[in-house]
Amino acid sequence: MERSARRAEHENSVATSASADVDYFHNHDGDDEKREKDKAETEEEASIERIFESKEVPSWQSQLTMRAFVVSFFLGVMFTFIVMKLNLTTGIIPSLNVSAGLLGFFFVKTWTKFLEKSGLLRQPFTRQENTVIQTCVVATSGIAFSGGFGSYLLGMSEIIAKQSTEANATQNIKNPTLGWMIGFLFVVSFLGLFSVVPLRKIMIIDYKLIYPSGTATAHLINSFHTPQGAKLAKKQVRSLGKFFSFSFLWGFFQWFFTAGDGCGFANFPSFGLKAYENKFYFDFSATYVGVGMICPYLINVSLLVGAILSWGIMWPLIHEKRGHWYSAELKSTSLHGLQGYRVFIGIAMILGDGLYNFVKVLGHTLFGLYRQLRDKDPGSVLPVGGRSPTTNASVSYDDQRRTQLFLKDEIPTCFAVVGYVGIAVISAATLPHIFHQLKWYYIVVIYVIAPTLAFCNAYGCGLTDWSLASTYGKIAIFTIGAWAGANHGGVLAGLAACGVMMNIVSTASDLMQDFKTGYMTLASPRSMFVSQVIGTAMGCVISPCVFWLFYKAFDDLGIPGTQYPAPYGLVYRNMSILGVEGFSALPKHCLTLCYVFFIGAVVINAIRDVVGKEKAKFIPIPMAMAIPFYIGSYFAIDMFVGSMILFVWSKINKAKADAFGPAVASGLICGDGIWTLPSSILALAGVNPPICMKFLSRKTNTKVDTFLTS
Repeated sequence: MERSARRAEHENSVATSASADVDYFHNHDGDDEKREKDKAETEEEASIERIFESKEVPSWQSQLTMRAFVVSFFLGVMFTFIVMKLNLTTGIIPSLNVSAGLLGFFFVKTWTKFLEKSGLLRQPFTRQENTVIQTCVVATSGIAFSGGFGSYLLGMSEIIAKQSTEANATQNIKNPTLGWMIGFLFVVSFLGLFSVVPLRKIMIIDYKLIYPSGTATAHLINSFHTPQGAKLAKKQVRSLGKFFSFSFLWGFFQWFFTAGDGCGFANFPSFGLKAYENKFYFDFSATYVGVGMICPYLINVSLLVGAILSWGIMWPLIHEKRGHWYSAELKSTSLHGLQGYRVFIGIAMILGDGLYNFVKVLGHTLFGLYRQLRDKDPGSVLPVGGRSPTTNASVSYDDQRRTQLFLKDEIPTCFAVVGYVGIAVISAATLPHIFHQLKWYYIVVIYVIAPTLAFCNAYGCGLTDWSLASTYGKIAIFTIGAWAGANHGGVLAGLAACGVMMNIVSTASDLMQDFKTGYMTLASPRSMFVSQVIGTAMGCVISPCVFWLFYKAFDDLGIPGTQYPAPYGLVYRNMSILGVEGFSALPKHCLTLCYVFFIGAVVINAIRDVVGKEKAKFIPIPMAMAIPFYIGSYFAIDMFVGSMILFVWSKINKAKADAFGPAVASGLICGDGIWTLPSSILALAGVNPPICMKFLSRKTNTKVDTFLTS
């Protein structure tokens, strides 16, 4: 599952857990006290800005502090390692907004407390500065996803091309190097920021779009800066630190037993050797246990259902057809054999789910626009300037104050237009030198239609919280790839076009989410924009460097069955091949099965929408089901274990689980993720683990003993 398509489901739970956090620490002494606190919190929630009424809002320049960007840099590096590891293992990336906001609060608050005691504090730590940190960190680590290091960019490489016999000529291959990756990201990652700036007032104030992720993050930051929230945040950070240490040390301990292929706890046959052969085992990954605690139960159950359907039923049955449906002499990694069914049926489900949700969100967007324009006062249609809205007595105090400050620091429309056109010209002139197959007129066409698609994605994200950046990227793969043609490097052109489109529409929706967060925390739109630009710039350097470290340290990166299989690299490349060459390369009956699963994904999504939210909780999500089809079941089992831990914890003490669950999960993810830095350095230095721990059947073990003693 790709980060942009699913992060809403976690984010929507953040606001609930943020309010539950305070309940645990202040409402457990008795029912009377609980009722009083609930009443007080209801009143505070009705007007959160009255709590901060006595605090002066700093100017937008004062919100952009040096300490904020220093903290953002170090957190950005840490989260980039985490996202990169997740990208290169399964591609499932949970939201890190909570961790970014929490750790940003902790580090700066600790520093300012120290300065305050020393009498050296000149500027207090505010929620606006906290918002700047969170925005910058997420923008930095977000490049690790939208940069395509585990998908379209890696799909260009020779490592992935060798896994397919089609379109692997030199003109369709471009191996990663640090220079062109950084250059590519710098010329494509900023366009989306300028494309939606003129529409910020329309979406946030006039249309009052919800942006659940941005709203949830704002609630979290606002709660941190109340006295109760500060006390809670300190306890949450302590829990995060404990499980960070445990996860890091557990990763270090496991490293000693991985001296060869198939060695270590990650290959423990938990359910027996036969199940292990079919990828059913628990691999003791703290990362995915933590991810399972963050992701909704339905996602984890969907993954497990998909794993059972594919590796438990379908692949063993198709394996029995070897020699009839495909040649028995083929390698296990050949796309003309069983691997072809795994990859292309998974792609069919992903495309079916993506197409359905694209049409649904586009329909929501168009209907929402029609309704907004129909009901709009003709005198105030589509204002992009900074004038104040007509005074309305029914507008709450919070909305009045937030609107006033949101419009105070206007970002000129001409600045956005000049910025977009200027970067587009530079990009159109530069990209053909990086990718010779991507002609300048392909790029011009993309940039002409991109603002409309960025608006649709940002507007749809405000209504549904679903960013369909990867879906727009897939559209670019098929259209530009087919336009370029097989004989002119169409596969590489399609992948490069995917990167251009994904970066534009992804950063556009992310920026609008940040504007919503800034609106609710009284952070200036200018400081949000500057923070996003700085974070994006840091990400354009940090992400390629982190990927390069992985790429050089692990020779088997991108190869199925290894520590870093990077599954989406092959998926995206094969989408591009399909767009250029059609379906002729598929093994027997594979196309029929693809049609069945494509239609099945559409039908399941339709049923989920028809039955309503309550019943839809029990119907699996096709996108999540498709992921194990290619990768295996082990990570789905890890995540299911994580969800079961949270489920049992919630049954024992729901308030405590809601308060500390995200912190514990973040600690598990961060600790194991950061361990990849020293493990990569050890690999580059040629330091190998001393022990290989393998598991053999009794029969094989007897043969090995006989061989060793003979």
